[in-house]
Amino acid sequence: MKFFYSLIKKVSYSLLLLLAVIVLNFLLLHIAPGDPVETLVAEMGGATPELIAQLRSDYGLDKSFPHQLLNYILRMAKGDLGMSFTYDQPVVKLIMGRLAATMILVLTALMLAVFLGTILGIMAAQKPKSFFSGFVTLISLAGYSAPVFWTGIMLLILFSYLVPIFPSFGMYEVGSSGNMLSYFLDVLHHLVLPALTLASIYLAVYSRIARASMMDVLGSDYIRTARSKGLSERVVVYKHALKNAVLPVITMAGLQFSQLIAGAVVVETVFSWPGMGQMAFEAILRRDHTLLLGILFFSTLIVIVVNLLTDMSYRLLDPRIK
Repeated sequence: MKFFYSLIKKVSYSLLLLLAVIVLNFLLLHIAPGDPVETLVAEMGGATPELIAQLRSDYGLDKSFPHQLLNYILRMAKGDLGMSFTYDQPVVKLIMGRLAATMILVLTALMLAVFLGTILGIMAAQKPKSFFSGFVTLISLAGYSAPVFWTGIMLLILFSYLVPIFPSFGMYEVGSSGNMLSYFLDVLHHLVLPALTLASIYLAVYSRIARASMMDVLGSDYIRTARSKGLSERVVVYKHALKNAVLPVITMAGLQFSQLIAGAVVVETVFSWPGMGQMAFEAILRRDHTLLLGILFFSTLIVIVVNLLTDMSYRLLDPRIK
């Protein structure tokens, strides 16, 4: 029962946070320089004053800011995110067409970073003064220091140009035909470089956190007791110490999920990955405020849900949390 009340409380706070983010995003885009109608008219090659006034009226841009904000919130409560200025299509339809690609990239990068980072950190913590531990530290610092776009460009040059193993752009081969297995392998082939690029900086973070956490746990009294019972080092590390050592990694993964989505904007642009990040970049260039607000809303919603799942996973991993 306490878990149910706690969940209701967290969901309520999350809804308030979501509303606050919606208002803040709308305010920031409203005061940002640039006019979506003028941008649209420029792409059309010009328009009469009557047509410009009609476009402002159609998109509700002729109303006052409070009126626009209230209308936007009421529409969102009904599941209507509005129409894109650029594509002249519902924003929900556009986002749903790109959401799967972004989630494939982000979740793959997250799992790769958490899994490899935790394994490297645990191995380095068992022998903190070894050459391997120093090598992991060096790689972590290098991965954390390198800008994600630079890492992507270097991987493109190395593995798409000098050693052409992986494709340089896109999510799948255009015009290819085959069964589901061949399509899956094609997407996986295109996914390698973008996922490695996005995971590189977070792999460094998780390996450092896992190393420090495991070293702290290995010095605990219950670990010394387990060793005094004659248990093998493998059992001590992976059965007794790992559960507690991995908790900070899970916390950081939940907190940094929003940064992963933000990083996906750059990665998708570098590799022409057809996800929400690339569409957000195009929406910024074209001043498509309605589309950009929809992308920000979905990104915020995903981050909030992931944070809720992170809190719930704590209860499964640590029985002391009630």
